[in-house]
Amino acid sequence: MEQVRENTLTLSLISHTNVGKTTLARTLLRKDIGESFDQAHVTDENEKHVLLEAGGKQLILWDTPGFGDSARLLRRLKKSGQKLTWFLAQAWDRIADRALWCSQQAVKNVQEEADVVLYLVNASEEPEAAGYIEIEMEILAWIGKPVLILLNQVGIPKGPEEEAREEREWKVHLAEFPIVKGVLSLDAFTRCWVQEQEVIESTAKVLSGDRKHLADELAEGWWKRNYAIFEKSVGLLGKQLFDSLADRKKVNRVGLKERFSMAKRGEFRDELRDARKDLTERMGKRVVETMNALIDLHGLEGETAKQLEAVSKEQFTEPEQVNETLWSAVGGAVVGAGGGLAADVASGGLSLGGGMILGGVGGGVGAYFLARGFNLAKGSENSVRWSLAHIREQVKLSALSYLAVAHFGRGRGEWKDGHVPEFWGDEVDKAIESEMETIAKIWKSAADDDVPNSLATDASDLFERLVRNVFDSLYPKSMKSS
Repeated sequence: MEQVRENTLTLSLISHTNVGKTTLARTLLRKDIGESFDQAHVTDENEKHVLLEAGGKQLILWDTPGFGDSARLLRRLKKSGQKLTWFLAQAWDRIADRALWCSQQAVKNVQEEADVVLYLVNASEEPEAAGYIEIEMEILAWIGKPVLILLNQVGIPKGPEEEAREEREWKVHLAEFPIVKGVLSLDAFTRCWVQEQEVIESTAKVLSGDRKHLADELAEGWWKRNYAIFEKSVGLLGKQLFDSLADRKKVNRVGLKERFSMAKRGEFRDELRDARKDLTERMGKRVVETMNALIDLHGLEGETAKQLEAVSKEQFTEPEQVNETLWSAVGGAVVGAGGGLAADVASGGLSLGGGMILGGVGGGVGAYFLARGFNLAKGSENSVRWSLAHIREQVKLSALSYLAVAHFGRGRGEWKDGHVPEFWGDEVDKAIESEMETIAKIWKSAADDDVPNSLATDASDLFERLVRNVFDSLYPKSMKSS
């Protein structure tokens, strides 16, 4: 038994009843466990789950019954004069006094099993309004195990400054309890794996000796497992970008005079519109396939929007005119996509007029200048591809889509396309600007119809750096340097 204890680190998840322990446990475990309803005492027995197995070591999570009438419990404990030894010896009827029974099971688990207590609070309440928390901290103080406060039900993700402010408020409020060793945000619906990493690493900081060493080992195992998923994710995003870079649509090869005549009749514009429609529909399918692969990779269930309609519109820059499939997962956060097609006019390995933006230009003089871009030498091959401006927005869409999946907790249920915070878009924009030189280089390297396969690796590396930079901004305490 002692050998098992040496290789096992145990976390007890505890809170007042109906704060969301089982929901958070599902998110951490990446699987459905227990029952989760909006009522008190759904969980009435301690339930043991393995969070991680690595190198013969285990990280255990206990989902405990919620504290019920903790004020009455505290009065009984004080009146008895026997404290925990008396309390744990009692055998209250689980039917006649369920609240007290559940409290007993939770305290018993902490006393007998826990290395660290994860105490979940409803962060939508003001600290001063949740008077039961001080009572329950007083009860836990008798046990003396270190406690980490986890802020649940925080709503949509907040920026790092706002998140830090909330954590400080709770830390100040609970400063009178020495057992409280830290306050961390970990919402069951909208947490990210890098926030989980901070919680696991924090357990090591509050332990000492062999227990700390074990916690450090398990934190490293937790990181390696999640980072492997991250690397697979950026690989999917890189493949999606590579396919967009390589995508082409042939256009008719005609002389300048004929093309000028076509432009006056509107035929040239129609040809470009059709090309844009084909490219956009293929892009839409790639977005859906990649999103569904990300959902599965992150241990979630469900799919993103599956029905593809015609997504090519007159102005791709206006999200409300674009097919829901492309935008619903990120709430229309990506704007300015331009829908621009670049004239990729290959001739002897050279690109002539390759940066020309064609999207949204009408007939007349505008079409005439566009037609001049197709004035090719004999033997050249005409095709259109996505412009650099559009590729830039595809990178943004991909990064935001990944963030949406990486923050979606399994406890929330099946995946649902939804909105993302506006500040995510701002952070992604900053990260993209620092990578624009690389993005432009990759785009230029894809100018020829025979796009080198090595660009898929370059695209994956781009996303790895880009998303890591975003995480560094959103969660400065959580990301490792390697």
